[in-house]
Amino acid sequence: MREPLVIGWSEFVDLPDWGIRGLRAKVDTGARTSALHVDRVEERPRGRVRFEVVLDRQPAGRIRVEARVRRRARVRSSSGHWTTRIFVVTRLELGPLAHDIEIGLVDREQMIHRMLLGRAALAGCFVDPARRTCLSRPGRSPR
Repeated sequence: MREPLVIGWSEFVDLPDWGIRGLRAKVDTGARTSALHVDRVEERPRGRVRFEVVLDRQPAGRIRVEARVRRRARVRSSSGHWTTRIFVVTRLELGPLAHDIEIGLVDREQMIHRMLLGRAALAGCFVDPARRTCLSRPGRSPR
């Protein structure tokens, strides 16, 4: 049995399928699913969705993505409100960890972290709540 990967409460992650490197994500073991701040969500034919990943508040800090819709589900936010979210799948890279994860498309404009990593994306990881960025640094791949 291999040792669990120790990560901090905040890490920089890569979503390489979408050309995103060094995105700051908050680790939230209380959330089952992951969430990503997006804007301009547009449903497309044949079960696809187009959206902009908002990396920062500058117009150049956006990446346009088109992906297949995995599912739609009602989700309760941390404030207790229920909403229906669109979920897509993409590759997550965090240190030596690399696997496909399901991400809910959501408005996180008021949040510090543009991405939230839920426990479904953290299989094999141990979260040390006293540490942050154990595996990664901003602006570069965490390998």
